[in-house]
Amino acid sequence: MNLYVKNNRFWFELENLTRLFFPNEKINVYKEFSEVKPPYVFSELSDKITVKVQINDFFAEDEAEIKNDDTLDELSTVSMLYKMLRDYSQISQPWGLLTGVRPVKLLRKISEESDIDSAVSRFTNDFFVSEQKAELARITEQNERKILSLSKPESFSLYVGIPFCPSRCSYCSFVMASIERAKKLIEPYVDLLCEELKATAKAAKDLGLRLESVYFGGGTPTTLSAEQLNRVLSVVNSEFDMSTCREFTVEAGRPDTITRDKLISLKENNVGRISINPQSVNDEVLKAIGRKHTAEQFYQAFDLARKCGFDNINTDLIAGLPSDTVESFQTSLDSMIDLNAECITVHTLCMKRASNLTQDGKIIDREEALRAQKMLEYAQSRLISESYIPYYLYRQTRMVGNLENVGWSKRGYESLYNVYVMDETHTILACGSGGVTKLKNSSTDYLKRVFNFKFPYEYIDRFDEILKRKEEIYAFYTQNLS
Repeated sequence: MNLYVKNNRFWFELENLTRLFFPNEKINVYKEFSEVKPPYVFSELSDKITVKVQINDFFAEDEAEIKNDDTLDELSTVSMLYKMLRDYSQISQPWGLLTGVRPVKLLRKISEESDIDSAVSRFTNDFFVSEQKAELARITEQNERKILSLSKPESFSLYVGIPFCPSRCSYCSFVMASIERAKKLIEPYVDLLCEELKATAKAAKDLGLRLESVYFGGGTPTTLSAEQLNRVLSVVNSEFDMSTCREFTVEAGRPDTITRDKLISLKENNVGRISINPQSVNDEVLKAIGRKHTAEQFYQAFDLARKCGFDNINTDLIAGLPSDTVESFQTSLDSMIDLNAECITVHTLCMKRASNLTQDGKIIDREEALRAQKMLEYAQSRLISESYIPYYLYRQTRMVGNLENVGWSKRGYESLYNVYVMDETHTILACGSGGVTKLKNSSTDYLKRVFNFKFPYEYIDRFDEILKRKEEIYAFYTQNLS
């Protein structure tokens, strides 16, 4: 698909919108050209706004008055294009023309300028969001508010990355290393991670920052041995001021990494919330996506966690997995409810370019999109009927059906960290390879990112540079909050 833009500063938004309707095609963007070649999307800003679409036998053209206001002109441009592509494809996108990661945050921003009813109305009327998705965003925004109110200007959360897994799932695009390939890296990685945590804790203490939540992600943190886990967790507990910490989460993630010794280590180190993620309880689906565990292993791991005293367990499911059916997905969701899981996070399959699925030529088709939509409709209806509430929501590019990921929980069990990181409420100090520190000025909403090296071997080989980058934390708070 070709995208031609002339004197148009909204080309990025037009590219993202075009990709919603052509998820399997490369979008070629041309800003300088002498002719246009179909299939194409064309947009020009001059004394008016012009949008044209030609795809096979379909042709559409529209114009609008230019306002010389970026917000209004962008909305006019993308609205015209959305309606043309909708007419061509006969597909109404569930989130309309919205392509951003954080629709709930956008809804809140609009509501603060007017009220929540006006914001929901704008979602449906101006952005073409379906009534069901607009209502889901409204409910989620309401549930987020009380969590956001807990954050203070000096608040921060801690993210700790463990970039190792037993194997790579076919849909995964995260930077991680399988144990088979990276076993020799784990011990030196743990040693250096402890050093980075100490340096980060010192910065937080020196700057008078207040710890709200801790989150161990990955990868799969429980890939580490019980002794290695204990070392890292002990550093967090001893070096950071945990007296203000409201939540301590570790993603146990893969059931095939969970043992009694590891769970005891987590419990003894004040971890109150864990995730055990089956993704599906259909063994054939698990095999198709490269998971090296069975549904029975998941049930055993969940039961073991309960026996070890964990009363706040999240489980992840993914709608739209290869070979999964609506009925199979329903069984998986019903199983999580029967287990009385405190949190159930329902993801939609995302076809990231770096994943094995995409590399192997898997594409997004309309039938799969409709199937994933039915899965999410069932999840929303069933979870609400069981008194679960949606407490955070986000979207990604190349999601099957242009849908969403939603965190559902029993009331009082919402994950604070998930809300804070998705809303970009306050500073996130990140440790470990692939970690991204996000420094937030609560007065201006300015956000500065400080990146760690992505790969474990880089993290180990260039660790001095990791420590050097901690100086940016001091500089940020000195310059922005003095």
